[in-house]
Amino acid sequence: MTDDSKDDTQHAGDAAAHPRAEHSPSRRRFMRNVGMSSLAAATTATGLGTAFADDERVSEATSDAPPKGKTRVTFKINGQTKQLDVAPNVVLLDAIRQNLQMPGTKKGCDHGQCGACTVHVNGTAVNSCLSLAVMHEGDEITTVEGLGSEKNLGPLQAAFLEHDAYQCGYCTAGQMMTASYVLGDKRIGNSEDELRQAMSGNICRCGTYKNIYAAIQDARGKV
Repeated sequence: MTDDSKDDTQHAGDAAAHPRAEHSPSRRRFMRNVGMSSLAAATTATGLGTAFADDERVSEATSDAPPKGKTRVTFKINGQTKQLDVAPNVVLLDAIRQNLQMPGTKKGCDHGQCGACTVHVNGTAVNSCLSLAVMHEGDEITTVEGLGSEKNLGPLQAAFLEHDAYQCGYCTAGQMMTASYVLGDKRIGNSEDELRQAMSGNICRCGTYKNIYAAIQDARGKV
């Protein structure tokens, strides 16, 4: 008998001696246990950040005048007023993630095609990767952190958890921000077809659309 055959025999014997536990946790219980972690990841994980050179890095305003080559912009984000000094080409997504340390808003395609970076600006859902930060003077911005917290989930977040509406969790923040807008827009009907059309700008590469739509419908009237 070769060494490889002996190893195969030994492995087979070990498997027979230690059969799979009879009462292994169900997928539902497992997903509930990890659900909070996944939603937290959607809110706090750093994702795919952009590397900045020192002279390009966004900085929070700390003096009476912005540094040379930068513009001071003031807006309200999740109810708090923030004043930033940014270069003219810094997009809102990078200002939120890099300077304000709110990494729940994800950088996905960086071309406005996947919806992972969706935030609300003055009540409208926008792709923050396509919008310059300097354009938002005086605006009111809401990110996924503004929907609730890990200890106090908002209705939409709770529905996503209940319906397992995530897998890797990377698109989840953008999905919830668009869904929040959709549920508040009286022009969009309640049918599945209208919901799918309204959510079509948000891509889930894991293919969890059925659960995402179920969660949104469940949250209808609660948001």
